[in-house]
Amino acid sequence: MTRALIVIDLQNDFCPGGALAVAGGDDIVAGINAQMDRAASVVLTQDWHPAGHSSFASQHAGRAPYDVVQMDYGAQVLWPDHCVQGSQGAAFHPGLVTERADLILRKGFRVGIDSYSAFFENDQTTPTGLDGYLRARGLNALDFTGLATDFCVAWSALDAARLGFNVRVLMDLCRGIDLGGSMARALEEMRAAGVELV
Repeated sequence: MTRALIVIDLQNDFCPGGALAVAGGDDIVAGINAQMDRAASVVLTQDWHPAGHSSFASQHAGRAPYDVVQMDYGAQVLWPDHCVQGSQGAAFHPGLVTERADLILRKGFRVGIDSYSAFFENDQTTPTGLDGYLRARGLNALDFTGLATDFCVAWSALDAARLGFNVRVLMDLCRGIDLGGSMARALEEMRAAGVELV
C-alpha cells in the first residue's frame, strides 16, 4: 500500500485564539510535521468560506452559533463566522510545514453548502476531486490528522472508507470539539466503518 497523510484544516481559526477554536488544536502541529516524513504524499485541506456563507449563524436571523437547522441537504450546525477566504483565520497555522504538501485542497467555497469532508460537500454527492487525485497517484492508504476529530476528520475518514481506501485516524494528532456527544458518535461510526483508530 502507498500511504498518504491527509492533514485536515489545521488553520488559525480552529486553533486557540481563533473564531472556532478547538482546545489544544495547536498542540498537534509538531507531531504532524514529523509524520510528513513518513508519508509518500501529503495533502492539506483548507476550509475556504466566502463571506456570508450559509453555515454561519450570522446569516440566520434569531439563530446562535451551534444551533442546528435544516438545509436542502439535511441538518446543518450553524457556526461562528470562520475561515473566510483570504483572512488570517483561514491561513494555515504558522508552524505547519506547508511546503511538504503535494496538494492543498480548498473546501466549503460554495456559499450555499458546507463541506466537512475532504471528499464531498455536505450533500454527500458533490465531489471535491480528492478521490480522483489520490487514485491517479496510486495512493490507496490514508492517514488522517487535524481538526476537528468529530467533524471534518471523521467525515473525511468515513467517506474514504466508503470509497474503498485503507483508512487510519492518528488520534494523537487530532483534536475534537465534542458538541453534544459528537465525539463518541464519530468514534463509534468510524469503528463501524472499518476505520482504524490508532
